[in-house]
Amino acid sequence: MVVTTVLLVVFFAVMLGIGVYCRKKATDVNGFVLGGRSVGPWLTAFAYGTSYFSAVIFVGYAGQFGWRFGVASTWIGLGNAFIGSLLAWVVLGRRTRVMTQHLGSRTMPDFFGIRYASNSLKLAASAITFIFLVPYTASLFNGLSRLFEMAYPGVDYEVCVILMAVLTGIYVLFGGYMATAINDFIQGIIMLGGIVTVIVAVLNNNGGFSAALDGLANGTNGGPEYASFFGADPLFLLFVVLLTSLGTWGLPQMVGKFYAIKNEDSIKKGTIISTVFAIIVAGGCYFLGGFGRLYNVDVAKDGFDAVIPAMLSNLPDIVIGIVIVLVLSASMSTLSSLVMTSGSTITLDFISPIKAKKGKDMTEKGKMLSIRLFIVLFIIVSSAIAIFQHNSKSLFIAQMMGVSWGAMAGAFLAPFLYGLYWKGVTKAAVVASFIFGTGLEIVQLLVSLNVFSVSDVPVLGFVFQNSLYSGVFAMVGGLVLVPIVSLITKKSKPDGVDGMFECYNATKTVNITDSLGK
Repeated sequence: MVVTTVLLVVFFAVMLGIGVYCRKKATDVNGFVLGGRSVGPWLTAFAYGTSYFSAVIFVGYAGQFGWRFGVASTWIGLGNAFIGSLLAWVVLGRRTRVMTQHLGSRTMPDFFGIRYASNSLKLAASAITFIFLVPYTASLFNGLSRLFEMAYPGVDYEVCVILMAVLTGIYVLFGGYMATAINDFIQGIIMLGGIVTVIVAVLNNNGGFSAALDGLANGTNGGPEYASFFGADPLFLLFVVLLTSLGTWGLPQMVGKFYAIKNEDSIKKGTIISTVFAIIVAGGCYFLGGFGRLYNVDVAKDGFDAVIPAMLSNLPDIVIGIVIVLVLSASMSTLSSLVMTSGSTITLDFISPIKAKKGKDMTEKGKMLSIRLFIVLFIIVSSAIAIFQHNSKSLFIAQMMGVSWGAMAGAFLAPFLYGLYWKGVTKAAVVASFIFGTGLEIVQLLVSLNVFSVSDVPVLGFVFQNSLYSGVFAMVGGLVLVPIVSLITKKSKPDGVDGMFECYNATKTVNITDSLGK
């Protein structure tokens, strides 16, 4: 407890110090939301990675899928690295940075509004973002409860949630995006060192890698399939990989990192750094979770969240302290990204357009005040939901958390991706994607809550058996739906698209250190 407390005090002091240090860079909206579009490769790559991987991954998903698939769950982490990081940077990074600066958009809903010349699309996208980010943010706190109960017996879960929320809020409110980026870098280093330390400690406790594999294959809870790198259920494993990897392409808090990156060289370096980070952190988390069946955990009674804490309970105090700081780092970095996204989106893409329509344009000072107020509101609401869910075990909230990722990714991925590459996307196609993605996940929520059943309908029973399946269908369906609807509804194609795409053909003179040219 003493070791953990010392580590936490140092950790919190550094986070708050950085927030105060960065306050001069957050004096206007561009600086507060995007860091002046001058963030380098290391900060951007770590901000992307730490926003991607949170306590939900380390405690929840690693425990759940590690128990279900064994060491084959490592494929999920590798999918996150090569699809969710490497391919996302290659396909989206540069074009997002170029077009969003050309259009002057600062958020994903703002991009939809300008790219498709529709204020209604901007309002709809901002509403979807805010509504589905709240339960997603609340889920970040759930992974902390068991770990803190293990490290600090008798300390209430509510205290942990409130402390983390207050400290995150302080450094975000002071320093804006730049403070979150620098803190993400430090938190990312902690995550890298922490996951490697934990893996080594757990494997050593089980006699090494070979002995641990033998234990999985022959143990009480194990079987040969759990020691196989192909797993017990390859089809379900594929759906998990797709949702957790491809889904990042449509999440506002992830794509927003590309808006702020500094230059061409930063994109190239950031691609490599982000991929290596994901291989170690995501691959390490799921690899670790794959050995969960070596421990006597009653998942039917205690849930999958008990798996990782059970693995850690017998480790040395210093390792447990590192794990607590690791999970805090993962949670606070993701939380800061989510609250920044939510506060800026609701202000710039919802409140400001409505006021402008009434002839009351918001001043720069007014926007800054509004963003900060909504950040505070967002933190309070998500913290209250997390505490309520923990105390009441509300099934509705738990299921809402499961559909949040799929709803946002299903609604936004296709129109954003096609919008960067294809001039032919129409407003009607974007509307169709929004409705299809959110609609599918709302149906999933109702099915999960047993409001009605579709298990007797072969196709629907397959799609809605859980939010992972429906989330993948929401994303893939959007990728198919948008081009088809666009070809049918050519008349709703926005004007001025050719001018928007001219940004990719613009000629610029750069230093030889930035580009070798042709």
